[in-house]
Amino acid sequence: MTQTLPQLMNLCKKYCNMLDRAGIGSQDKSLSLWQICKIDFLQFLAHMASGDGGVCYRETMFIRDNLGFRFTPDQLTVFKYERNLDSESFRSRIPTAVTYFANADVNAPDKLPGIRTAVTRTLVDTYRQLGEEFIACNNQVSDRELEDFTQYMALLENYMKLKGIRDHERTGGTEDNPAGNQRQVTRQTTAEENPGKTVQRAQEEKTVEEYLAELNSLTGLYAVKQEVNTLVNLIRVRGMREKMGLKPPSVSLHMVFSGNPGTGKTTVARLLSGIYKALGLLSKGHLVEVDRSGLVSGYIGQTATKVQEVVKEALGGVLFIDEAYALTAGKGEGDFGQEAVDTLLKAMEDHRDELVVVVAGYPDLMNEFLNSNPGLRSRFNKFLYFEDYKAEELVEILKGMCEKADYRLSPEAEQYARDFFVKRIEEKLPGFANARDARNFFEKAVANQATRIVNLPEIDESVLQTLQIDDLQTIEL
Repeated sequence: MTQTLPQLMNLCKKYCNMLDRAGIGSQDKSLSLWQICKIDFLQFLAHMASGDGGVCYRETMFIRDNLGFRFTPDQLTVFKYERNLDSESFRSRIPTAVTYFANADVNAPDKLPGIRTAVTRTLVDTYRQLGEEFIACNNQVSDRELEDFTQYMALLENYMKLKGIRDHERTGGTEDNPAGNQRQVTRQTTAEENPGKTVQRAQEEKTVEEYLAELNSLTGLYAVKQEVNTLVNLIRVRGMREKMGLKPPSVSLHMVFSGNPGTGKTTVARLLSGIYKALGLLSKGHLVEVDRSGLVSGYIGQTATKVQEVVKEALGGVLFIDEAYALTAGKGEGDFGQEAVDTLLKAMEDHRDELVVVVAGYPDLMNEFLNSNPGLRSRFNKFLYFEDYKAEELVEILKGMCEKADYRLSPEAEQYARDFFVKRIEEKLPGFANARDARNFFEKAVANQATRIVNLPEIDESVLQTLQIDDLQTIEL
């Protein structure tokens, strides 16, 4: 159940008092940990206060009502300047109270009897709720404010991750579900069962934070992560402003994913569908993936019907159209790709509250696709660019695949893989496929290892798990 800002603030105050009593709170005897925590909150809000061009009265009233500090807009501006709250050092500095909370979670959990959740999680959630409501109360919502907020929250989330602080409950639940949460698991319909279309249903009923944590744990994709996190913040702020009777900012849910193969476009689309569901924007949160063959028929009158069937399947979720440019890449007389586009645009209008469409493909070709029809440009105005992976990132992806499958690379094998991907990227041959290359490399290494060890006289666990350089040297992609 989502907690309100006053509830979160009261919890933070309670935890601060507990840490003070346990002797693991503030070492400054002139200030309680709760007072330090409120000063941290104040500096955080002051940091964001002029992101839209200047401090306004609403912002100072929000600070007064929630933190008890009284400022005029001019005084808050001076406070921000004197504390150097726009500096890079502030943007990268972990708030003092957060460090105390993290220390309690990591080193002194026994000092918090009866507390089943990580107290640092509660404090970070309070920062999120505080920031979202602060932005929502303003006269307008600026891109800079949202970006500053997103970056600050990423700082706190990364700090928790570095400290090894987990979000779930300390006790309760089962071994494979530590939090004791109810999970609804559904199956995926494969392309073999339904040619030309893959339906990826939401496998679990997760929270927005869980989906974002999964997104943020992906290797690379830094710009994509920033964009999605900022979008989530904007959607949340929009909902708050609507409740306050303030004019909500416009939000486009349809997107263009541009990038080369194997850069994670489908993975991010799947997470995005779950995020939209968790935010209450979609009723189902499933992903329907199609390409040209799933939308276009070779006979008059059948393409529109085909598109309508796919749209019906996608209602309540996200329709992901891979290689969307193939729909409008001039096929000559008798091609019905344009009919598919026209039918899709009408469906997007008719089902504007039930359908989100994500189109994906190579960057240059996606520009040609959008330029082919004025309606496409008006519908798709939010772009996410998926960069190619660097060699070190491909090695991290490879190591992740090994870990999930109970394998590991020997030091020599890891260095060989690194050199292999450096060369692979430098050559940039037409078949280069980013993470798919890492997947193919892993599968071939496993097959080579099986051939190498199957007739060994003695095979122990270490032999079964370790991929040696000999298993990699003959791999070609």
